[in-house]
Parts: sequence; structure tokens; C-alpha cells
Amino acid sequence: TEHSSQSERKRRDSFGMFDGYDSCSEDTSSSSSSEESEEEVAPLPSNLPIIKNNGQVYTYPDGKSGMATCEMCGMVGVRDAFYSKTKRFCSVSCSRSYSSNSKKASILARLQGKPPTKKAKVLQKQPLVAKLAAYAQYQATLQNQAKTKAAVSMEGFSWGNYINSNSFIAAPVTCFKHAPMGTCWGDISENVRVEVPNTDCSLPTKVFWIAGIVKLAGYNALLRYEGFENDSGLDFWCNICGSDIHPVGWCAASGKPLVPPRTIQHKYTNWKAFLVKRLTGAKTLPPDFSQKVSESMQYPFKPCMRVEVVDKRHLCRTRVAVVESVIGGRLRLVYEESEDRTDDFWCHMHSPLIHHIGWSRSIGHRFKRSDITKKQDGHFDTPPHLFAKVKEVDQSGEWFKEGMKLEAIDPLNLSTICVATIRKVLADGFLMIGIDGSEAADGSDWFCYHATSPSIFPVGFCEINMIELTPPRGYTKLPFKWFDYLRETGSIAAPVKLFNKDVPNHGFRVGMKLEAVDLMEPRLICVATVTRIIHRLLRIHFDGWEEEYDQWVDCESPDLYPVGWCQLTGYQLQPPASQCKLVYRKASRESQSGSSKQKKKAKSQQYKGHKKMTTLQLKEELIDGEDYNFLQGASDQESNGSANFYIKQEP
Repeated sequence: TEHSSQSERKRRDSFGMFDGYDSCSEDTSSSSSSEESEEEVAPLPSNLPIIKNNGQVYTYPDGKSGMATCEMCGMVGVRDAFYSKTKRFCSVSCSRSYSSNSKKASILARLQGKPPTKKAKVLQKQPLVAKLAAYAQYQATLQNQAKTKAAVSMEGFSWGNYINSNSFIAAPVTCFKHAPMGTCWGDISENVRVEVPNTDCSLPTKVFWIAGIVKLAGYNALLRYEGFENDSGLDFWCNICGSDIHPVGWCAASGKPLVPPRTIQHKYTNWKAFLVKRLTGAKTLPPDFSQKVSESMQYPFKPCMRVEVVDKRHLCRTRVAVVESVIGGRLRLVYEESEDRTDDFWCHMHSPLIHHIGWSRSIGHRFKRSDITKKQDGHFDTPPHLFAKVKEVDQSGEWFKEGMKLEAIDPLNLSTICVATIRKVLADGFLMIGIDGSEAADGSDWFCYHATSPSIFPVGFCEINMIELTPPRGYTKLPFKWFDYLRETGSIAAPVKLFNKDVPNHGFRVGMKLEAVDLMEPRLICVATVTRIIHRLLRIHFDGWEEEYDQWVDCESPDLYPVGWCQLTGYQLQPPASQCKLVYRKASRESQSGSSKQKKKAKSQQYKGHKKMTTLQLKEELIDGEDYNFLQGASDQESNGSANFYIKQEP
């Protein structure tokens, strides 16, 4: 019987993923009732293209007279392929459904966009073949429009064009453990097959086709439809985590038709056999890929949660802030005292700059008391377990002491590593550090790093790794020598064994592209490049800007993201600054004197101006009398151990 033969065909399908293609390739036809007969249809012009499937010949119609709309489900198709003499329904199922339901219910179903029943999908095969052919009705019109329309350039920045035109490579998603899918990306690579919308088609409904990954760039993939072989004419970029990307077999499970692109639809007479041959042994996405993407984009931080965060105007202290919004795990925090809610700070939920309420008191860190005496309605303290955990350390033995020298990334100028001093030892392994030669007398520009922070280094680190060390401001004995400086200041270097020497297998390579936060203006995420790698330390360059705006960042920083992260999360990406600089510099020239130094003023206004102004303010202003120095608590924590990462001991 017909049913058994269909079952046999499905058993022979080793993938079980081509069922959705049956509607376009199987030689089936709609049934007719005993009291209705098919009307004769005028022959179609012989010069129209045809599709042959299993001996059955279907011809494309031209002109509106060849089309019909199902009165039950609203499907549009070729009229002569519709069921019954009156051609009112696309299938037996729709005809019977219409008979058993009122006309009002039918119209309501169409208005609500309800799909046909499962039974209708089974019986509805020839109309779908007709739908495959229906694009010819509009083909001539589209071709004429294409000839008359002028090319419209894409507005905004395109990662695909940027990477293709320059042969760039992007850092793989697995380099970013904090990003969506960072820990479960799996074996997604070139040649993996997916089911995607077929844009080379003029059918009235959305149809799909299979494509293979030609190139990966972070979340973005360059795809090529199956059947195009070496022809890249219709290659396209898309975000592999997007809602329209599915594993092979999704169409079969969802009842969606697979339709070959019209450019190549006559290339093969048996597309199903072609797909079986091409996909045997091929890889596709995991069946639960979209579920994993959705789960990895669920974030525990919610609006109205209260946290302690660094005061961006006085780095030595923290303040209470409230989560205003969460985008891709990034938090927009509004300081609690901000009446107009414009005094904000951006950071990732795993940033070392945010802590639970009470953290400052527990370790002895400076804290600015809020003028607000009680929580506002709806605000609540963030549970402590949601914050990033720091490694446990043992402060009972040999440990950091006040006055010890080291090298540290300047948080107010992240392109430099400076001579620094430990100014205060807090509890739980936290240290207050100051940059030599540029400290305020009251310590208002000290900053807090944990002992295991990848932003502090032992004396000699820069020399060993051929990094320029920034000497203390005003220090005249250049070139700078640590041995001489320690002797002159009567200081000692912090022991090398106390520093974090773990170097993960991070996967970054020089030249890789990514999206990075400009930490001098942390609301901005920019197109960036890895230009140097020193163990776990990355030099991040913002494309289009001068090197002086580069930043040293740890390989596990939550402020680095794969290519396509902004598109995936809906965050605004800042493109390379080649065009932006012209605007900024023009404004600078118009508003200021024509000094040679003014060329770089524009970028600093956007990225560093406010921060540098803050630095001056830190040196000129006294800390408000509302700061509190809490007593340090005892810490009995285990040692993190040591390694042989550094090969040069302190003098």
C-alpha cells in the first residue's frame, strides 16, 4: 500500500532528517472526493522552466490567474494543484475541516495565523510542490526591479565584510568562558551543516534549505547553500546562535519545507538523493543547541538589586549602586544617591569591581555612606553567592606588607604598567595599591587589587617580557633600574612567590579580532584586536585608534567578547574609528587652537578626558567625611601555591 511504501522510504533514510523534504520531492497528489472531479486547466506555455520529481512533471505558472488561496488555512499556491473542482482548498484535510467548522471559525483561524493540523501537513504534499513552483509568478517582476533599483549600501558596521575584505581571523568562542555558549560550544567548526531560511526564493511563505559553514568568526558564520559547490556568489554571514539557525533534521521535526535556492534548483533532478549523499557522515548542531543558547543567556542579576561598586570618582572607595538594566550579563549600575539616575557605571556581573552589600566592612575597605537612610521600595541586596569568587589565600605566613614595591597596571591609564607600592593590606587577600610619583597625599587615588589579580606583577616582570615600564613621575635617573630605585627609596620588592603565576590555555593568538570594552569609558564596546600576548596578559588595540589607547587586559577578563556578541545580545557595537576620528578631530579643530597636539584630543575627549580629569580631581579633592575605614577581619585561608612562571628574582 501507499502508506507502507512511505514507511519503507523513511526507514531507508539513514538520517531521519529529510522528512520535511518529502513535501517538495515525493511524487504524491491530493485526493478528491467521489462527488467532485478535477476541472480541465489550459496548458501552460512550453517555454517555462520545469522541475521533474520521480517522473512527475510540474510546470511553473505565469500570471495571476494561475494562483489560488485556500479558504481554510490561507495557503497560496498553484490553482491547478488545489483540491476539488472549485479549487477552494489546498488539500482534503482543509476541505473536510471547512465542512466541519463554521465559516466564522475558518476566518478566525486565518486571521490568527493558525497553522494547519498535523493531518493537513501529511496530506498536503502536492500543494507544497506547487508552492515551490509559485515563485515564477513574481520572478519577472523581481528581475525588472533589480535592474532599475540602485544599489543601497548597508548602514552600520558589518563584521562579515570587515573580516572578508581584510582576511582577518577572530578569537573562537571557547576563549570566552563568561560569554554565552563559552563553555559548551562543542565541535562547531567549518563544514558543519545547518538548516537556514532560503532567501533565494520568492515563495509566499518562509522556507528553508541546508547550508554549510565556510568560515567561523566568533558567533558569526559564513554560510553557503548546499548545491553551490565552489560558487560563493550567494554566501552570507549570520550569527550561528540566531533564532533562524537550526540543526539538520529540524525541518522534518517541525513540518517545515526544504526548498532548494532558485539559482540552482534545476541542477539536480533528485534533490533528496543529493542531500542524502552530501550529508552522510556530516556534522550538524546538537539537537538542543537553541536550548543551550537560551539557557546560557539567562543571568542571575536582576534590576533593583543593590551592590557595592567602586566609586568612579574616587577609586579608593566603594559606594552602593542599584542594577538598572542587564544586557548580556553586563550591568548598568546607578549610584544610589543619583536623583536623575544618570550617574551610572557599566561593568560585567563577574567584574572584580562589584561586591555584595557589606563587603567593604568585612575586609576594611573605604566606603562612602549613602545619604539614603533606608532602601527604596523594591530594592533588595544581591545574594552574595552571585558574585565572582576570588582564590583563597593564606595571610598567616609570608605575605605582602605595606611599603613593598611591585609593578601594576594603572587603572586610570590601562595602556601602562607602572612602578607601584602596596599602601595597605586588607583582609581576605585584598591590597590597596598606589602608583609611585602620582599619589594624592590622602590616598584618594589608591586602588584595590586582590593578591591573585592578574593586574599586578613582581619587580622585573616588564624587563623580562620586554614591556616598557612607566617610571615614577618626576624620576630623572633614566633608564629606570629597579635595583637603584629600591636602594634609593629604602624599599624591598614583594616576593615573587606571592603573585599569581597560573597561565591558562586561553587560546588567544596575536591578530585575532574580538569585541572589547573600552575600560576608560566602560559603556562602550569596540571592534578590537589582540596585538601582544605575554603569558595570560593580552594587549588589546582598538581598531582605528592610536596605540596609546591600547589596554592591557587579562585573558579571562569578562570585558572581552567574541565577534558577534553585541549582535547576539542587542548591545551597541562601536565600529573602527577611521570615520569617527574625522568627526572628532574636525570638532576639535573648530573649537580649539591649531596645535599639533590637538589631533589626538578628540579621542581623549571620548575615552580618556573624563578619566584624566578625574585623576586631577583625586589629587585636588579631599575624601568626603562620610568615608569609613572598617577594621580588618582575620583570615585563615589556604595558600594558592606557587609555580616557576617568573624566571627572574627580585634584586
